[in-house]
Amino acid sequence: MKNYLSERINAMEASATLAMAAKTRELKAEGKDIIGLSLGEPDFNIPDFIKEAAKAAIDQNYSKYTPVEGYLDLREAVCQKLQRDNGLTYKPSQIVVSTGAKQCLANAALAMINPGDEVIFPAPYWVSYKEIAKLAGGVPVEVLATIENDFKMTPAQLEAAITSKTKMVWFNSPNNPSGSVYSKQELEALAEVLKKHPNIFILSDEIYEYINFTNESYCSFAAIEGMYERTITINGLSKAFAMTGWRIGYLAAPEWIAKACNKVQGQMTSGTNAIAQRAAIAALKAPKSEIQYMIDEFKKRRDLVLQLLGEIDGLQLNVPEGAFYVFPNVSAFFGKTLRGHTINNASDFSLYLLEKAQVATVTGEAFGDGNCIRISYAASEKELREAIRRIKESLQ
Repeated sequence: MKNYLSERINAMEASATLAMAAKTRELKAEGKDIIGLSLGEPDFNIPDFIKEAAKAAIDQNYSKYTPVEGYLDLREAVCQKLQRDNGLTYKPSQIVVSTGAKQCLANAALAMINPGDEVIFPAPYWVSYKEIAKLAGGVPVEVLATIENDFKMTPAQLEAAITSKTKMVWFNSPNNPSGSVYSKQELEALAEVLKKHPNIFILSDEIYEYINFTNESYCSFAAIEGMYERTITINGLSKAFAMTGWRIGYLAAPEWIAKACNKVQGQMTSGTNAIAQRAAIAALKAPKSEIQYMIDEFKKRRDLVLQLLGEIDGLQLNVPEGAFYVFPNVSAFFGKTLRGHTINNASDFSLYLLEKAQVATVTGEAFGDGNCIRISYAASEKELREAIRRIKESLQ
């Protein structure tokens, strides 16, 4: 029946993270004791002040269709947040609120990319980037940033990847899956390359902005001199506010791009959930101190996971400075046979851990780096300790 499907859907890969999560649920339903470290989903509950805002919205009968681009006072709250945290000045007409940051990415891709346009992705990259760009007709160009360079693309690599067909560059900092955070100086160096190519646009995915363990202030790409008019900034509430199921994301862009994204969304989904939007206003207006306890806990878990994984021979680690993932290089195990299983690549390694250690991770091949696997530490300390104990035992 595959022949009856469109070429675009046949060419699309399924999300590896969602596939592993589904497999984990299936094995748990069979009675297997699987520890899931595959999804990037905080294990915290939503802060009470956000819940109260949602309850009030229900009582106030926010149940009608919402404006396609989001409620005006929510878009005003986004503008206030961007000014307060990022030093960026936007008008509400430059903001589009969507059903999660993923829809913002799809809106931007469909609004900007023509068939044959090249889109540069520093690898490792989030699993859906490439497939979203392909769906819009784009041609992915992967630039491998290895663990030796903290998984960050260099200006020389960026320059070498640019051709006459390059339309966009998609960045993600803090990065999923590596946890790497680009400093302001590193972004400025990349911007110097892009200034020589004025027809290239930048999509900056900043969904993990608040989960940043560096001592430096976070720097948005749009804040770099000369980049504001060429940058589409993507953000949302899923990660920092533990609101994954509420599906609220937003983009900020030059007004002509925002209007185009609004046009796409108007035909695809229209406005997002009314109650979630009202809750999002409370979240965005709150000071970062309201969620600092979650960030502090993620850093504590990061340190624990690095310590425990560092005790396992063969794993090569960097120090992730943000998000809630580690991305160890496991290539030392390639070609080896463990308990009757030959490990040829990262996918074999990840499946081996699922079967023998009963720990769910995600192969780095899904993120553009076939030497690594992604481990999420958005789980309890108890689960993390037990999971890494099992991993260590299975690799001995």
